[in-house]
This record gives sequence, structure tokens and C-alpha cells, in this order.
Amino acid sequence: MTTALDDARKHAARVVTGELVARLTRGVPGSGRTACHSPLTGERLAELPESTVEEVAGAFARARTAQRPWAARPVRRRAAVLLRFHDLLLRRQDEILDLIQLETGKARLHAHEEVQAVAVAARHYGRKAPAYLRPRRHTGSVPLLTRVRQLRHPRGVVGQIAPWNYPLELSVGDALPALVAGNALVMKPDTETALTALWARRLLIEAGLPEDVWQVVLGDGPVVGRAVVEHADYVSFTGSTATGRLVAQGAAARLVGASLELGGKNAMLVLQDADLDKAAAGAVRSCFSSAGQLCISIERLYVHESVADAFLERFTARTRALRLGGGLDWGAGMGSLSSQAQLDTVVRHVKDAVANGATVLAGGNPRPDLGPYFHEPTVLDGVTPAMAVCEQETFGPVVSVYRFTDEDEAVERANATPYGLNSSVWSRDARRARRIAARLHTGTVNINEGYAAAYGSVQAPMGGMGDSGLGRRHGAEGIHKYTEPQTIAHQRVMPLAPSFGMDDRQYARFMSGSLRVLKALRFR
Repeated sequence: MTTALDDARKHAARVVTGELVARLTRGVPGSGRTACHSPLTGERLAELPESTVEEVAGAFARARTAQRPWAARPVRRRAAVLLRFHDLLLRRQDEILDLIQLETGKARLHAHEEVQAVAVAARHYGRKAPAYLRPRRHTGSVPLLTRVRQLRHPRGVVGQIAPWNYPLELSVGDALPALVAGNALVMKPDTETALTALWARRLLIEAGLPEDVWQVVLGDGPVVGRAVVEHADYVSFTGSTATGRLVAQGAAARLVGASLELGGKNAMLVLQDADLDKAAAGAVRSCFSSAGQLCISIERLYVHESVADAFLERFTARTRALRLGGGLDWGAGMGSLSSQAQLDTVVRHVKDAVANGATVLAGGNPRPDLGPYFHEPTVLDGVTPAMAVCEQETFGPVVSVYRFTDEDEAVERANATPYGLNSSVWSRDARRARRIAARLHTGTVNINEGYAAAYGSVQAPMGGMGDSGLGRRHGAEGIHKYTEPQTIAHQRVMPLAPSFGMDDRQYARFMSGSLRVLKALRFR
């Protein structure tokens, strides 16, 4: 009888061939060797080049040389590369879905969320980049006499450090606006999910990106990641809050900008007038997509006491019904965790909660029969602040349930965290839900959805408050952060100084009168 592990090994051997690895790693600097592993088996998936600090410097040098002619291309030609990439991605999505599953262990539907997100970003910036980057005219200090034009220049070479949990979306998804803005890129993906990022790079090159414009370096974060920060003209980082602080310090020491999307302890509020069936289904998606290894997934459920029992009956039934699986096919409700470290955190948080009096309403156990890092989706009740799971980010398929009595209490408890990434409100009353949403201290709030509505709306900014990070991805902010704005002011006829025979006092009176007139004419 074949086991799930046997099937996973067969899939890995079929998908990750020596020919594929050689093609994806061509041009990646690495005098050393490292490896990535599949969480579906715990075994080595591929051997990869490992970069030295000197090789990181060389990658930046090549990127700087390639960046100048890339930036000289008209923005519409750069944007056309993104639109071709969009089409190639959708056409060849089965290839990347297999790789994402093998490298992360997530269910195929959750892997497809990454394809959707990247396609949307490619379409958006492929269409909107010319408008976001076009020169703009502004009112000058003296209208008609002062003409002001604002330009946006690429920063140069962006250093990007991408995480393991969403290896397609959080690598190429963040790279697209940086590249279309005219920058080159040196990326350090997580080694364990590097094949996905390397596949995306090859596809973008196939779409027309010059090869040296996007460099990839591989290796340990404290060595290679630090070297990326030390050379970059701007840093894009997604990862833990602790590491994000170090990245921010490194960028600040060099006076270069940085955007950081960090951790979260995201809350979902189920109000007493919520549609409980829809809320329960939404909670399953919000808590257990990618086995909870999603920065914007829900880890805290606040449910009005009058509907708590009815909601939990629906929610726990749906949670228990989730089918766990590690096959490269459709139908599994949840996949594996990505590593032993993630499984250890989940087990520790659940055991600590139970030992201190919490009740397991669903799940609660590892599933080594399915693979080395599988764990059941778990719902905890009776969680108190003394338990680690209450305030610490679990980053796994574990959610804690809390009851509240009124709107003010729900908002106060949801906001009682240093994090501020994402939140969710469920109610049939749209006005009430919007009022509560505006009071939540998170960068995105979803109404009658967990995370996908806000994240998928790429014309709007997405990012965190507090310990959840700095800066935003998506929309205008998501591309403007990769540019340096430049103001060019052309003064005509007379200077902004005494002239035409005026002395200082006469000039001051003239300007004071002009300012009053400009206000009366409603100039801004």
C-alpha cells in the first residue's frame, strides 16, 4: 500500500528534476552549496548555490549596470513586460502550483491564491504604472510666475528579502512595482522556497525583463540578508517583527528607505446580527488558509455572547470537516505546516493553553500519519492572558475564541495588541460594520470577509500599524515607495525677492497682499 509520504516523494521526483534546478539557478551566484526541503516529506528537494558576502556585492554591481538601460526604457515598455508575464503565469500555472505545494506543503487552492494575487498585481501595475509615474504639474509659489513639475526617478537597486510562507506572491508580487518603476532588484528569497521565486524570475525574463535586472542571492539571513541591506538603495522586507527591527536599523544607519510587512495577531469580530453560516465559513477560510501561515490570517475570534454558542457549533463542525492532505491535486481543505519550527510553536501554544485551563473545541493534535509537519486545525476556548497563545503570534492553524457583550468592548479587546495588520467584522448592518471598522487599529479591515477582499483590492494600500510594520504595498503607495520624487520649479518674469525698484518693505507689502488675494481666490 502506498502512503502519503510515498506519493509526495513521487511528486517531488517528477516535478523537481535536475534539469529544472539547473535552468532556474543559472546565473545565481554561489561558490557554496545549500539545499531546500519539502515539508510534505521532510526530505531534500534540491541542492542550490549559496552566495557569499562578496558574491552579493557582485550581484549588486551587475544589477546597477543593468538598471540604467532598463530605467531608460519608456515606462509603457516596462509595463508591457508585466502584462506579458500576467498571461504566461496564467497559462503555465500548473507548473508553479506544483512547486509552491512541494516547497510549502499548502493545499492547492491556497497555492492558487498566490497565482491570483500575482496576476492581479501584474495587471494593475501593467496598466496603471504609466499614470502613477507620469510627471505632474503643481501650483507654484506664485501662480503663473512659478511653474512646478514633479518627476519620479527610480531609487536604483532595490534589495528585497522575501519569506517562505507565500513564496510566489511575496517575492515577484512585491518585485513587480519595483521593476516597472525602473529599478533593478537583488532578492534574497528564503532558501526553503527559493525554487518558486527562481521560477517566477525565469518567467519574467521570458516575458522580456533583461536577465541582469533581477538578481537572486541565496543563503542564511544573518549573513546574506544583512549583505543585501548593506548594499541596497531601498529595502523591501516581509517577515517577523524581530527581524524587521534589525532590517530597519540597518537601513536607517545608511539613510536608505525601507518598507516592512511584519507579524500580526489579527482579530475577527462576529456581531450579534451577523449571518452565522457565512461567518463560520469565512472564519474557516480566514483561520486555516495555508495552515494559518499567513500574516493576515485570523488568530483571535471575538463573538457576541448572544450568538456565541450557535456560531461555534457551525464553526467547529466546519473545522472538523476540513480534509487534510498533501497531494498535488485539488480538494484538500488544508495542507501541512512548513517546518519543524512552525510545528513546534503550534504544539507548544496548544499544550500551554490546555495545561492552563483552555478547552479544545476542535483539533488539537499533530498528524504525523499524513506527513512530518501536519497539525489539525484547532479551536481553543477559555484562553486567558496568562497563556502564550493569547498574545503571541502562533502563525499556524490555531484560533482562540472570546466572547464579548457590546461593541465598545469588542473594539477595545481587538485593539489590545501591539500588532495592527488586519482585522475582520461580520454584520448584516453595513453602516454599523463600517463604523466599527474605522475604530480598529489595523492597516486593513474586511467586512464580511477575512482577508482576501482588502488584500485583493490592489488599487488600495495594504500594510501594518504598530509592530506590524512600516510602509504599504499595492496602489500608488506600493509603487511610489520605490521612487525618489523630484520637484523642478521654473521661476519666470520676476524673482521671489525685491525687484522692479521695490525695497524690502515694499516687497513684503506686495507679497502680503498677493497672499491675501490667493487665499480669496481659493488657491491651494
